[in-house]
Amino acid sequence: MDPYSKTIHFLSGMPRSGSTILGNILAQNPRFHVTPTSGVLSLLSGMRDAYEGIPEYRAAPNDKELMGMLRGVMFGSFEWVDRPVIINRHRSWPMEVEMAEAILGRKAKFIMCVRDLTEILASLERVWRENVPLRPMSECTQGNAVAFRTMEGRCSQWVSQDQLVGRAYVAMQDALVRGFRDRMHFVHFDDLTRNPQGVLQGIYSFLGEQPFEHNFEHVEKVTIEDDLVRGVKGLHDIRPAVRPVPKRAKELLGPLAEKYRGPYIWDDFVTRFRP
Repeated sequence: MDPYSKTIHFLSGMPRSGSTILGNILAQNPRFHVTPTSGVLSLLSGMRDAYEGIPEYRAAPNDKELMGMLRGVMFGSFEWVDRPVIINRHRSWPMEVEMAEAILGRKAKFIMCVRDLTEILASLERVWRENVPLRPMSECTQGNAVAFRTMEGRCSQWVSQDQLVGRAYVAMQDALVRGFRDRMHFVHFDDLTRNPQGVLQGIYSFLGEQPFEHNFEHVEKVTIEDDLVRGVKGLHDIRPAVRPVPKRAKELLGPLAEKYRGPYIWDDFVTRFRP
């Protein structure tokens, strides 16, 4: 299969908001190849940024040549895949909509997973508590060990613009400000776990794909990644069956949960499903 003939879409959004389970549900469709957290975006941005730092290219810049390189990385990364539709997953794609569309030569499509911020922080706090006896979750602390000694400090760090939650939120917000709302399809975690059939119908309509009968009772994990590389165990674990997830913000965060309640930037864009 010609790698340049493949259709590439993107899976992004907030952390702890269902992108892993959604990706593995979508991967049941034999037309779809869904990546784990992908390094393709880092390769592309690194190549683009390095291009002007190379004296030979700086002396004779050629945008067509650079675009050929970028397209080669994007499409060549999936030359080995025998499925026609690629769903590439990374939370930072909303920061690079312009580059994605220049490479694809069309409007890009982004599936954006979101969840109430209080529940995102509660989920991170749970993972923190499970990990901290044996490992420091080094990627999450990023040199802020003192702040991470308290729950309030951890939450304030996670929502900072240069940290896990804040970075994803700001990327999404800025993409909306830049006018890319029509490229985004928002999926709320609660809807995905309560009404997966309805959510998947919306996704298929957005992607322009024929509906597929998914098995929500047995979701095999095929997007494998070693979370210990990031110093975290269980960050991308999924349940084998899609079920509603109890809200735990009040239990885990206590009074701190009130500080992070909405409204959120995606509230007007999510098609909510009622159980």
